[in-house]
Amino acid sequence: MSGHDSIEDSVRASLEDYFADLGGVAPTAMYQMILGVVEKPLLEVVMKHAEGNQSRAAEWLGINRNTLRRKLLEHKLLD
Repeated sequence: MSGHDSIEDSVRASLEDYFADLGGVAPTAMYQMILGVVEKPLLEVVMKHAEGNQSRAAEWLGINRNTLRRKLLEHKLLD
C-alpha cells in the first residue's frame, strides 16, 4: 500500500482478495467478521498515538470512555 491509498481503497482491495480466496463459496456473517478484524487494530493504533490516554482516545474515536474501556477489555488490550 502506498502512502496515497485511502483506508477505503485498502478495505475494498482486501475484500476483493477475500472473495477471490473463497473461490465461489458463499461467505457468511461478513459484517461481524469485518468489525471484528478492524476494531482491534483500530484500538491498538489509536491507543498508541494517544499514548495510552483513554479519554483522548475515546474523544478521537467519537465514543464514550466507558465504551472504549469495555472494547479494550474485550480485545484483551488492558491488563
